[in-house]
Amino acid sequence: MNAFEATNTYFAEAAGHLDLPPAIEKLLMTPLREVRVQVAFERDDGSVATHIGYRVQHDNARGPMKGGLRYHPEVELDEVRSLASLMTWKTAVVGIPYGGAKGGVACDPGALSSGELRRLTHKLVDQIHDVIGPHRDIPAPDVGTDARVMAWVMDRYATYHGHSPAVVTGKPVELYGSLGREAATGRGVVIATREALAARGGSLAGSSIVIQGFGNVGSWAARRFREAGARVVAVSDVQGGVHDPGGLDVDALVRHCAETGSVTGMPGCDAVSNAELLVLPCDVLVPAALGGVLTEANAEEVRAGMIVEAANGPTEPGADQIFRRRGIEVVPDIYANAGGVTVSYFEWVQNIQQFSWDEERIDRELEKVMVDAHRTIREVARERGLALRTAAFLLAIERVRDATMLRGI
Repeated sequence: MNAFEATNTYFAEAAGHLDLPPAIEKLLMTPLREVRVQVAFERDDGSVATHIGYRVQHDNARGPMKGGLRYHPEVELDEVRSLASLMTWKTAVVGIPYGGAKGGVACDPGALSSGELRRLTHKLVDQIHDVIGPHRDIPAPDVGTDARVMAWVMDRYATYHGHSPAVVTGKPVELYGSLGREAATGRGVVIATREALAARGGSLAGSSIVIQGFGNVGSWAARRFREAGARVVAVSDVQGGVHDPGGLDVDALVRHCAETGSVTGMPGCDAVSNAELLVLPCDVLVPAALGGVLTEANAEEVRAGMIVEAANGPTEPGADQIFRRRGIEVVPDIYANAGGVTVSYFEWVQNIQQFSWDEERIDRELEKVMVDAHRTIREVARERGLALRTAAFLLAIERVRDATMLRGI
């Protein structure tokens, strides 16, 4: 089952509780537009590199489409379709007036110089500038991209359309970005975890946390978990992981990773593989890397009390069914990692208003969005006897369906 099929499996389960006519179900599942482009640029040595880029625009019934731009060797159309669809449901479930989109280039950004990355980004914008825009489709950072790449997108877009900082979010603060955006997804994950634990009579204080993935989301989540009194007992990145049942020194680990490029080799910790990390005993497992890491092959071995999906699509449908049978609650990605797109929305609003918010306001508004969304999802789950994922999808589908029908087909 590919990523898009997995997303549609979750969609279909929730849609089944709404008695959607087959034609409307198909309408809501089908992407509005799919763009595939050649991205060719000159390497530093004078040779020409050619990559394939994608932009999938899934739905715009509730507002401009919104979604990340990913640079990774495994980027392919079905993955981008899945991520664009997830963005539609994510923005709907937290009540942000956006639709869903996603994009990417199949490349290894680690093998490219800064100049090559800039030229690649400019060539991508050359190919897609006419289908993105502040009121059409607003990209943002994702795996393999960052604030610097977003600045390049904004700059290149301006050569065609004039000064338009709202065309992308996740920009440097010095170039119309928002305070709090870098930490937003990780902060949102922590709020989601806190609310989910509280609903079950627990709390972050003293809870043991395992995080797979120590990039932007995982590292910020680790810091916020530590501030809330939780014990981060294991983390990993693509090279491997480290484990300390007594709790890792998160600040020291962040410094170690910055100095060495990996969490591996952290003094005073036990080494673990990514596969071993996923089945460590803990109160909360946070997959914060790529999708499809929790499968039928390892779901029976997971020893977490709760799973909070900081990554997009980390749990395959077969594994999800196993977790339900075993009583392991999964806080779904379309809610749990929505902090990033929420603060991206705040950045977009600031750009449109040409007025900056302070970080206290950003944090306060994010807290409200995440808490309100959890309460609504939990109420739907309780009233209908559904898993949190199904309840979240149901809520999102209802909102997109209603917007679609009110607009007229």
